[in-house]
Amino acid sequence: MSRLTRRTFGAALFAAAFLASAVAHAAEPLAELKIGYQKTGLPVIARQQGVIEKALESQKIAVKWVEFTAGPPLVEALNVGSIDVGWVGDAPPIFGQSAGSAIVYAASLAPNGKGEAIFVKPGSSIQSLADLKGKKVGIGKGTSAHNLVIAALEKAGIGFDEITPVYLSPADAAAAFASDKIDAWAVWDPFFAIAETRYQPRVLVRSSDVLNVRTYFIANRDFAAKHPEVVTATIGALKEAATWANANKDKVAQALHEVTGVPLDAQTLAADRSEFSVGPVTPDIVAHQQETADRFLRLKLIPNAIKIADAVWTAPTN
Repeated sequence: MSRLTRRTFGAALFAAAFLASAVAHAAEPLAELKIGYQKTGLPVIARQQGVIEKALESQKIAVKWVEFTAGPPLVEALNVGSIDVGWVGDAPPIFGQSAGSAIVYAASLAPNGKGEAIFVKPGSSIQSLADLKGKKVGIGKGTSAHNLVIAALEKAGIGFDEITPVYLSPADAAAAFASDKIDAWAVWDPFFAIAETRYQPRVLVRSSDVLNVRTYFIANRDFAAKHPEVVTATIGALKEAATWANANKDKVAQALHEVTGVPLDAQTLAADRSEFSVGPVTPDIVAHQQETADRFLRLKLIPNAIKIADAVWTAPTN
């Protein structure tokens, strides 16, 4: 066999082996679904009831739950593939998309605007949003609470640059609020509910007063493209959990308490004001998200203009 023939034959063998490996890898079934979640709402109920595990049982797909304290690190985990799907508020996917994160919106959950607020301690001299000028406000950067502060101030005719944002995780903000190192705190349930039961704070504004805020079920873009049936099955299981939650509000708080360890009185408060539903990301929802993205760009909080519609995932029809 000539040298050229040997090289050609060797190259052909290598190509065949590579193709066989690629096909085998592509055909390899999914063994585990990695889900990112926070200590609040429908995801916790779904975990407590095991509805996603049951939905994927016939496919022999295990489920791993990974807890996050806020949306931005969850989005980053999705981007790098550490998790496959997860739940976040309205702002984190906007920051992620603007930074080039490989994420898609797969479904929307019911608004929970009553469970997110800007508040101060009852003895504070701050009586209104106008009194926040020059004050330190604890916020999770890139979170739904960040959006609340911006929108609320804008509606009140106050510039975001007229306050002093202190960017903290919920746990660090709780400590800062307790020790009066921040003047006000913007956060969501169950952290808001915990603060309510502990301090009886003065609420300056809730998200429901200024925003049509939603929570989103999002996925790693490549994962959703490769495993659409798993994403669809997970959404279906979430709908089942939502139906149960709406029909058993009295049991929701206990379920949340058992999974998260958050005190039952705080979880009861959070559960009583929660709504549970799962639906598609409609054009109207996209429009509201686009308004938020445009607001962030105007304030130079995100580096690039984005089109929300470009990141909306649609399940295959066949």
